[in-house]
Amino acid sequence: MQSFLHPQSAAAGGLLLPVARAQLPIRHLLPPVSNKFSQKSVAKVLAFGEADCVNRRVNFATTQFFTGEKNLPLQLPAVGSLLEHNCTASNVVGSLRTSVAVVAAATKNSSPKADADCIDNSAQLLTEDMARGISNGHGQTKLGRAKTGALEVGGFSIEGVSIGGQETCVMVPAYKVAFDSGRCPERIIHQDFLFITHPHMDHIGGICMYVASRGLLKMKKPTVIVPRCVKDTVEKLFLIQRELDGSDLPVNLIGLDIGEEFDMGKNVVVKAFKTYHVVPSQGYILYSVKEKLKPEYVGLPGDKIKSLKASGIMITETIKVPEVAFTGDTTSDFITNKANQDALNAKLLIMESTFLDNYMSVEKAHEYGHTHFSEIVALGDHFKNKNIVLTHFSARYTQEDIFKALKDLPPILQGRVVALTEGF
Repeated sequence: MQSFLHPQSAAAGGLLLPVARAQLPIRHLLPPVSNKFSQKSVAKVLAFGEADCVNRRVNFATTQFFTGEKNLPLQLPAVGSLLEHNCTASNVVGSLRTSVAVVAAATKNSSPKADADCIDNSAQLLTEDMARGISNGHGQTKLGRAKTGALEVGGFSIEGVSIGGQETCVMVPAYKVAFDSGRCPERIIHQDFLFITHPHMDHIGGICMYVASRGLLKMKKPTVIVPRCVKDTVEKLFLIQRELDGSDLPVNLIGLDIGEEFDMGKNVVVKAFKTYHVVPSQGYILYSVKEKLKPEYVGLPGDKIKSLKASGIMITETIKVPEVAFTGDTTSDFITNKANQDALNAKLLIMESTFLDNYMSVEKAHEYGHTHFSEIVALGDHFKNKNIVLTHFSARYTQEDIFKALKDLPPILQGRVVALTEGF
């Protein structure tokens, strides 16, 4: 990890502090008011710069401690991004503890017990926020803006946020694909494809901003796929926005029906599959397309293969392998629909699990067009996926609730299921 010496920190003993990229939640640099040190010291935090992990810019948080006699600006590090730095909560807490201790010593206004108490309290809050966002101990790190998280699952990088009723946008950068866009998070701009599962606001609300942002940055015209039955209405949405602000909003808008495919290029196709929600909806499966030698020609000498091919005989067949499936909002009925077998065979299934406990019954969950966690448990043997990412939890839950539920998974699902918990 890099370090730097703030020029004005010499009065505080020339404190050398680690530097990292992500943004530190401001409230954690504000020690609680207590005893001698806090009575004469007011912490004022100035955040500047914009966190931008894509362009690798450094974002700092500056803390200034004002006392009755001295004004000692002290540069504190922002919380390190785990993408490049092995910066744990304890690392940051250690830096914070040292920094405040140095300031207190320099002002000759320190009460060891009071200082320890205020730092411990702040450190507890810091650790909690890092557990929720910077690193929650389950392999997730913050990327870009505050409400974007990431998972590494079965060789796939998954980015995004999904909170029931608030916002869903899940990205698979390897395919430059985003599924849904409730609020257009920053990093969606770098995805060439946007697949909308259904027209509820928390899934489609960011669609115009996504297209407009790419246009503003002179990026390639994006391809947006929506259920065919709502395509005309979505086109009207774009027309209204063009009329409102005079922008071009260049977009390749495609309506896809259940069972239909679209060639994304680079040997990848997407197919819509049936889901069950309270408005028109569909999920999407990404397939890798490969040419494979037909069984009857396997084992033949190379010159024989060339001869057959030259004579015009089709010696290969096209094989489509389901790589990633995304459900969007749906009841568990999609699981038992035999036409959806590819979604349950995909290497990675990203599916909703809105309700976790008895707060909502299975019957009520279905009434609202959602899946209950208990149904995933009960239907565990249907899932042939290598990995499953659960999303779209109700906002009433905490990370602790979600991880507690995962511990109750049956053996057949243990080790295969993770949760995207950014925002909880």
